[in-house]
Amino acid sequence: MQSFFESNSSRPIPNEFITEFPGGIQLWIKREDLLHPEVSGNKFRKLKYNLLEARKQSSNTILTFGGAHSNHISALAAVGKMLGFKTIGIIRGEELKGSEDTWSPTLKYAASCGMKFDFVSRDDYRKKGSHEFIAELNSKFKDFYLVPEGGTNELAIKGCEEILSEKDSEFNYICSSVGTGGTLAGLINSSCKDQKVLGFSSLKSTHLVHEINELVSFENWEIILNYHFGGYAKVNAELVNFMNEFSKKHKIILDPVYTGKLVFGIFDLVKQGFFPKNSRILAIHTGGLQGIEGMNQVLRKKELPQIEY
Repeated sequence: MQSFFESNSSRPIPNEFITEFPGGIQLWIKREDLLHPEVSGNKFRKLKYNLLEARKQSSNTILTFGGAHSNHISALAAVGKMLGFKTIGIIRGEELKGSEDTWSPTLKYAASCGMKFDFVSRDDYRKKGSHEFIAELNSKFKDFYLVPEGGTNELAIKGCEEILSEKDSEFNYICSSVGTGGTLAGLINSSCKDQKVLGFSSLKSTHLVHEINELVSFENWEIILNYHFGGYAKVNAELVNFMNEFSKKHKIILDPVYTGKLVFGIFDLVKQGFFPKNSRILAIHTGGLQGIEGMNQVLRKKELPQIEY
């Protein structure tokens, strides 16, 4: 198993030059989405040390949490199949207990990898971090290694600290999308003191600032809250059109939940004069492209433009 992670992460991850804006401001993208076809980006990083620890503890079953379109659910199911782990997904939305025809492409894929699901109500899902809820899961599923929602814990942060390399010290700004905060915490911990780390939140909530403060020791970071487009997994025609134009021009596909909002935000901040002249910006492509088809299903129902990929 060690060889699986080492062989995929030992290859140099390219930083692709995107554009130079007026004032000599350059944007580059680190292609973490190219790490692995099924376990790409930050999910690969977050799962690496968690699965090594599970194997060390002789645990053969991994249990985690997620929604119907979760990149984390998809990645864990895939790597579980590859490495011989049984996987269990506690899925938000008990209405999905019915026919598999109602499942998202993500859930269908995870099931094809052998993941077993337990669908719970949204009220129960909010209790997922409580001792009582975890005790119920222990009673129901017996022995398992628990990975939190989105994969974020200390071992996940350790994995995300490996995203940046020595050559990335040449950048003034490191930019990443933010969900649970683990990826950003890893980037902050491995950044240089004279770099600024910007997290573009995919959530409306401001709680991330406090949570990330608990995970890092540096103060060279900031959460940008203006580009969530209405909240987690919310998109509109403006964002979709931007993503499609970007992929046509630069041959890089973005996902609508995280990296699309990240890159849109960077372009908008440049227009606003946020970045000083001659700034070098490195945006982290965290993967997540598997969720595009599920999002397109939602967009079709709303008669909005489709994401091209």
